[in-house]
Amino acid sequence: MADITGSEILAKSLKNEGTDILFFLMGGPMLLAESSCIKEGIRPLDVRHEQSAAFMAQAYSRLLQRPGVCMAASGPGTINLTTGVANALIDCCPVVAIGGSSPIGQNGRQVFQEIDQLAIMKPCTKWADRIYNLKRIPEQVNVAFQKAMSGKPGPVYLDFPGDVLYAKIPEEQVDWSLSGRPLLDARPLGDPNKVDALVDAIAKAQKPIILSGSGVIWSQAWAELQAFVEKAGIPFYTTPQGRGVLPDDHEYSYMSMRSSAFRDADLIIVVGTRMNYIIGHAAPPRFNAAAKIARIDIDADEIAASPRKIDIGIVGDCKAVLRQLIDASGKRINADRFSAWRKTLSEGEAGKREPPGANKPMDETPKPPLRLCDEIKNFMKRDAILVVDGQEILNYGRQSMPTFVAGHRLNSGPFGTMGVGLPFGIGAKIAKPDKQVIVVHGDGSFGLNALELDTAVRHNTPILVVVSLNGGWTADPDGNKPGRNLGYTRFDKMAETLGCYGEFVEKPGDIRPALDRAQREVDRGSVALVNVKTDHRARAGTAAFATYST
Repeated sequence: MADITGSEILAKSLKNEGTDILFFLMGGPMLLAESSCIKEGIRPLDVRHEQSAAFMAQAYSRLLQRPGVCMAASGPGTINLTTGVANALIDCCPVVAIGGSSPIGQNGRQVFQEIDQLAIMKPCTKWADRIYNLKRIPEQVNVAFQKAMSGKPGPVYLDFPGDVLYAKIPEEQVDWSLSGRPLLDARPLGDPNKVDALVDAIAKAQKPIILSGSGVIWSQAWAELQAFVEKAGIPFYTTPQGRGVLPDDHEYSYMSMRSSAFRDADLIIVVGTRMNYIIGHAAPPRFNAAAKIARIDIDADEIAASPRKIDIGIVGDCKAVLRQLIDASGKRINADRFSAWRKTLSEGEAGKREPPGANKPMDETPKPPLRLCDEIKNFMKRDAILVVDGQEILNYGRQSMPTFVAGHRLNSGPFGTMGVGLPFGIGAKIAKPDKQVIVVHGDGSFGLNALELDTAVRHNTPILVVVSLNGGWTADPDGNKPGRNLGYTRFDKMAETLGCYGEFVEKPGDIRPALDRAQREVDRGSVALVNVKTDHRARAGTAAFATYST
């Protein structure tokens, strides 16, 4: 039997794990590995910056609930992956990152691009390892995929020294016994006694709410969540990362009453989300200090480290535990019990939406971002994948643009990384090519990875990009903050130069026609960008996420 290189073993191993696309930026020592992946039938998608490769892998992973794979060259190439990998870590997303590194046989001799990449990647990942033995490459690749998806998902990293990648051994010496081993699909049940305790707490509550997150997406538990919500009649809310697990227009969703519901709830059931700053750590005064807190999470450490006392902590898979709750509820819980509570929230919701001018777009020029968001809301398909990236436009979009399908809402997540929008959109379109993908970008965040428009064009990935052009980094009404002013860049002209369809919009009444024209071009297979001038003074009223303001 012929000899086989480490690069070829890596490629075959990735194929055996079900990898169908590789997000990468070419370079040594990964050139042979990348060529070998292509020979194995893995689709190559080369990017303009390694950071984007990691972002695309994350979006791909989120949409399909399986690991996305990214690859980079040694030294700065791999280091450039770290921002995207760290974002995936904080977002609990299973990305498999692979980096080439300087030859292990020359370690310590200050060779080209020598740096301890493994040490750098370890704090940014759930698990990281270096390859030393060609025979064990299939095993370690499988372990990486297993680690990425087990328990609380997260990114992993494999470091491949150049001399390992180009070394050869007889193929019969390679241990393929663990290659392609099916990923664990553990569905640990919750403690039945604690499930019963939660059912009892619901039966005694007057004003319960459910607060869910992306853990419901990773466990693919949206059907179970909907069944439980409708059986119990409990109002529900989601984190930004969990939007769409139930449609935003579900009859038990009262989004405009979010703050009131949090303050008044006497039982808060936290399902598949961390109690981080996104939900104010579930702490008073944002949340009722007297409320009981129940938490369902697959990670026992998450529950143990809760920043607020947990009255009922259930360690288990969301899908499995929700089924337990449905079965245990029996006749003890029914939707009628909380009809008065829902009526209060429903009336409050209607009151906030009914006053003249409330939540209505404005016609001034330049346009407030809310007008842009409203036009996009009325334009996009119900099952569209919506990516929002920026500061003001992100906050306006969170308030005004709904999501109706689980996993079809993407943003940077708790890490708050800017520049994710365009790479996320490309990764999402690769994952679900038949879906409408709309990327709504602030002009500042767009500039970080704007050249990925070229990537989208080269790889025939038709998406619609809408830029909120407010002339700078976040709103600056007084014009006195340093480094804010970026000017009103004609990104539409840049897009046209790169082979996209581009439009520039200044008048409010021109937004929707421009969106329609751009979507027609997307439907024909083009990448389209609509550059919409918005008001630099407009600031979205939203909860403060930090002790400082941007």
